[in-house]
Amino acid sequence: METTILSQFLSLYVWFPLAAFLMLMLLIARFYQKFSGEQTHYWLYILPIVAFGFVAVRGASANRVESDIVTSLVAAVAGLVLLFLAVRLYQRMMSPQSPDGLEETPTIQDRFSDRP
Repeated sequence: METTILSQFLSLYVWFPLAAFLMLMLLIARFYQKFSGEQTHYWLYILPIVAFGFVAVRGASANRVESDIVTSLVAAVAGLVLLFLAVRLYQRMMSPQSPDGLEETPTIQDRFSDRP
């Protein structure tokens, strides 16, 4: 019984730092969209936050240490969505060209330099 209570507590406790980290990623994506003009779809970062919250609550509500198939599938899908969003944001932020490849996107140094 003590192991189950500890597992439930840790399942819920770990979600809060994870949610804070994902919110930080959401804010980075929103900041980049605001100042670069490129669509980052920052609001999609809410999906993994909610999904991992569901996994934490479902895992903590069960009176066993093992997880079930629904919890595992939701966690896997949330992880894949998060991986896709993070890689896509990285590509957009590190690419010197726009996604359509027609024109070069100005870098931060170009935007704030004194050159005309």
